[in-house]
Amino acid sequence: MHQPGENWMYNTGSYALGVLIARASGQSLPTFLRERVFEPLGMKDTGFSVPAAKLDRLASSYWPSAATGVLELHDGVADSRWSRTPAFPDAGAGLVTTVDDYLAFGSMLLNRGTHGHTRVLSRPSVKTMTTDQLTPAQRAASGSSLEFLDGRGWGFGVSIVVRRDDPSAVPGRFGWDGGTGPPGRRTRTSSWSPS
Repeated sequence: MHQPGENWMYNTGSYALGVLIARASGQSLPTFLRERVFEPLGMKDTGFSVPAAKLDRLASSYWPSAATGVLELHDGVADSRWSRTPAFPDAGAGLVTTVDDYLAFGSMLLNRGTHGHTRVLSRPSVKTMTTDQLTPAQRAASGSSLEFLDGRGWGFGVSIVVRRDDPSAVPGRFGWDGGTGPPGRRTRTSSWSPS
């Protein structure tokens, strides 16, 4: 679609990265993430699906209707997309988690890749993840598709505040509240938001 570095497309790189991780590691993406990230962080409730025995902890997801603005059921519990193993484990928007697991991941990022005495990610990896990677040329070429990042940049998997445009927008702050909003004990999220 574009020459490398010429444009930025939200999520596309994450989809490709999930496939590359699986091929390079010789493991499925769920196995790789479980062994390398979730288990070292004690993230026992994070994965690409929710086991049947834990479905009672999964909250229904509601989105506002485009026509009326009224909240409508988007994803129920019994028939949830997370109630079964996906055909394609999606590194861009496929995880479900709890606030406790989310906190463990966010704390590890704030600790520059360590959890307790365990190094989960290298310091340079965390620095790259939490530094704006978008160039002015990429922003211009991406046009209106970047409106949701107004005042923000994008690292590797997280949004980075690049301009103070409200009291909570502190340059350097990073995170992402995921495809279905911020996490809660019974709320879903598709990525991590440590800020």
